Amino acid sequence: MASTTAAPYLALLGEQDNDLKTYALKSINDVVDEFWSEIANNILEIEELFEDESFKNRKLAALVASKVYYNLGDYDSSVKFALAADDQFNIDEKSEYVETVISKAIDQYIKLNKANYLAQNIKEVPIDLIKIFERMLEKSIKEKDYKLVIGLALDSYRLNIVQSIIKEQITSENEETGLSLINYTLSIATSIIDNTYFRTEILKALVDIIIHELSAPDYFTVSKIIVNLNETELAVHLFTNLLTSTDPNNKLIAYQVAFDLVNSASQELLFKTSNELRISQLESKEETDIVNKIIRILSGVPTSDFDITFLQKNNNTDIQILNKAKKALDGRNSIFHSAITFENAFLHAGTTDDSFFRSNLEWLGKATNWSKFSATAALGVIHKGNLSQGKKILQPYLPGTSGSHYTKGGSLYALGLIFAGHGKETIDYLRKHVVENGSSAGSDEIDVILHGASLGTGVAGMGLADQEIYEELKVVLYSDSAVSGEAAALSMGLIMLGSGNEAAQTDMLTYAQETQHENIIRGLSVGLALLNYGREEKADEIIETLLSHQNPILRYGGAYTIALAYAGTSNNKAIQKLLHVAVSDSNDNVRRAAVIALGFVLIRDYQTVPRIVELLSESHNPHVRYGTAIALGISCAGRGLPQAVNVLEPLTKDPVDFVRQGALIALAMVLIQQNEKSFPKVKEIKELYSSIISNKNHDALTKFGAALAQGIIDAGGRNVTIQTENSATGTLNTKAIVGLAVFTQFWYWFPFTHFLSLAFTPTSIIGVREDLKIPEFDILCHSKPQFFDYPPKLKEEEKQVFEKVKSAVLSTTAKAKARAKKSKKESKEDQMDVDEVKKEENEKSSSVDNVSKKLTEEESKDLEESSTSNIKYSKTPYKLSNLSRVLPSQLKYISFNKEERFVPVRKFRGNGGVVVLIDKSPSERTDVIKTVRQLNNQDAPLPKPFQYDPQDDDNE
Repeated sequence: MASTTAAPYLALLGEQDNDLKTYALKSINDVVDEFWSEIANNILEIEELFEDESFKNRKLAALVASKVYYNLGDYDSSVKFALAADDQFNIDEKSEYVETVISKAIDQYIKLNKANYLAQNIKEVPIDLIKIFERMLEKSIKEKDYKLVIGLALDSYRLNIVQSIIKEQITSENEETGLSLINYTLSIATSIIDNTYFRTEILKALVDIIIHELSAPDYFTVSKIIVNLNETELAVHLFTNLLTSTDPNNKLIAYQVAFDLVNSASQELLFKTSNELRISQLESKEETDIVNKIIRILSGVPTSDFDITFLQKNNNTDIQILNKAKKALDGRNSIFHSAITFENAFLHAGTTDDSFFRSNLEWLGKATNWSKFSATAALGVIHKGNLSQGKKILQPYLPGTSGSHYTKGGSLYALGLIFAGHGKETIDYLRKHVVENGSSAGSDEIDVILHGASLGTGVAGMGLADQEIYEELKVVLYSDSAVSGEAAALSMGLIMLGSGNEAAQTDMLTYAQETQHENIIRGLSVGLALLNYGREEKADEIIETLLSHQNPILRYGGAYTIALAYAGTSNNKAIQKLLHVAVSDSNDNVRRAAVIALGFVLIRDYQTVPRIVELLSESHNPHVRYGTAIALGISCAGRGLPQAVNVLEPLTKDPVDFVRQGALIALAMVLIQQNEKSFPKVKEIKELYSSIISNKNHDALTKFGAALAQGIIDAGGRNVTIQTENSATGTLNTKAIVGLAVFTQFWYWFPFTHFLSLAFTPTSIIGVREDLKIPEFDILCHSKPQFFDYPPKLKEEEKQVFEKVKSAVLSTTAKAKARAKKSKKESKEDQMDVDEVKKEENEKSSSVDNVSKKLTEEESKDLEESSTSNIKYSKTPYKLSNLSRVLPSQLKYISFNKEERFVPVRKFRGNGGVVVLIDKSPSERTDVIKTVRQLNNQDAPLPKPFQYDPQDDDNE
């Protein structure tokens, strides 16, 4: 018969006989989950038994106490007594109690060990806590759950455990598992570990294991670590190891690593690595040639050349969209003129197609003042990456010509945009204009030129951390002219991007508190945010200083500093701080910035953003609602996330004009590179843009947003996306994040809109040979083409055909008809021929309709699978030629035919961009695709062979 009470057992606890007490404890232990509330009244007696060192079964008493406290919800006490129970506490027991206690114990251990690592020394870690943690790890190791062990070890800052497990796997001749664990550790370190010092320790330990423990080092994993550490010495060491290796494919691996670094490393790292390689002592001419090629790749010139060749070759711009928008928006209105300027720039970004400007010179002539500045700067977006021809194209507009100073300033800004992130070839020219005019700031003409020169210098020299350039820009800043000072302040941040330079930080913060110009303070605030990019907790001090400042513009900068310092980290502390500012700050601009900043912090955790900001999207404050829209656009850019669209759509009907503007722009950012097959609502949203632009009742700000959105959603000839992460290295795309951050400043200054072009990433696979030429060959796509096709272009507007109204018949008309009837009879034979033709055409038309209907029935199943997530893998692939458009969502269906002549040097795992190829038949001839640079730099053809005859001279 089942017990109905624990009273008899509890009564035995008071007996003198230890055997009776032991029996009582064993019996209580069996019924504690059922009668815990009754047993809790005697918890002090149970604890006394545990504390009595003469009692042999005191561990059992501890276990019972632990279970009682667990049921009472006092988990700290439960863990304390479970630890004291030692081997009586069975970690293998499958019960909710054991799982909860272990979980809480590990949480306590992690908290204490982390505090000790950070030198906070809150409390010494109890030995019992260490024991249960290590027992749990041993259990997981026996079960071969190595990833769980590594996760727990990293959470608790026990790097020694991670190193031990990885090395053990490698030495047991299981290198593949070891490499998998290395990549898993790297992923956790870069996306979850929130302490930069510990992260650096992890990365350096992994490099040491890869280089010294693996028999065949994984150089691509090392390249990812190089980007995260930003270490020149490690990069040089990697290339040196590859050059001295006997493996013939290692030089190709070196080229692939170099291309990966160009896409993800800072300009400072690329520049310093090139210099170190240039001065290194090389033993053979072959090595020298290889190093020279690596240096050339690191310059960024080949990558830029390949990208613009791809964008030019595949340009699919629907010019009718732009023409319709231009027709609907009056070019005499500066906001509308700027809107079309930006739309054209984005639609043709990187394609080198500036025909719209040349075809609309009259419209272009309507640009005045800063509209003219933006229109000229748009050439920089259109020719972005055209390093060989950029300066030549801008020559008619650069200083030294007879044009407007707005045109000259805009052309210098354009030059910087063309060389964005690869400024080596033009930085000196731009600096010259900063130096020559720096001390003369103040007059309108000089200020405009300095504004363009400063922005151009900043964007071209982004991340160089060059102290000399910084000082030159500081001269412009100290001239205290609002127009040039703002650009110089922002560019100082761009040059020192992510450096955390303390002297620069002090200079900028001090001057921000001294100047009276709001434009300069804002430029310095954003500049400080850029200077602290990726610094995480190292930026906490400046963040607190800015957020607590009485000047709202500096608090605005504080929000952006959180955004860039903690970009992509999903750091809880940063999120909580931003949410607090978003709902509590007294200034609307600061609140808006705080909400936008959430988008940057949550880039990697983008799927949670719609849920987090959904309530904010319904805020009574329009600035918060606008911030919500932009935050979704930034975090979900290029993702096509339905939940984001669901939050944004209601905001397109918001009663406030600038909120509608933000929602329209954000929708375009989310849905860039989507078609109706992958996202059915795309057509509806594009029609919304057109209707807003053409409707005279809509306000200017909303129309501006719709025009920008049209440019973004079809940007780069429909061949680019906004990509905030580098797929090859798993790191954040710094250039894209910086571009997005400065782009959002267009709220105050329209020319900053052009910075969005830095976030545009070509959606391509570009296979290149050892000689850096692009061979013609095919790759395979294992899906149906319609999922990744370009969206259909607008149809030509059909002329309206008006139906004739039946009119009264006059007598003269009747006579004319009779004559016509007679004439018709005479030409009956000809008329019959025409009828036969018409009949045949109708039959053809009917036949086409039937085929169309049949195809529609066959594809009806596919139409139901309209989401990209429902795309099915096809065993029968279709072919794509090299240098073709390949969307990020398409990459998982791409493969290279191993039997073909060209195969990637790195195992293809869905990485786009430049792919270095192994040529299995290098002696055989193959056709190559000429790049834009090659086409522009063609030498004069060699003269045909001829024989010299001296008699020819005599005959003259």
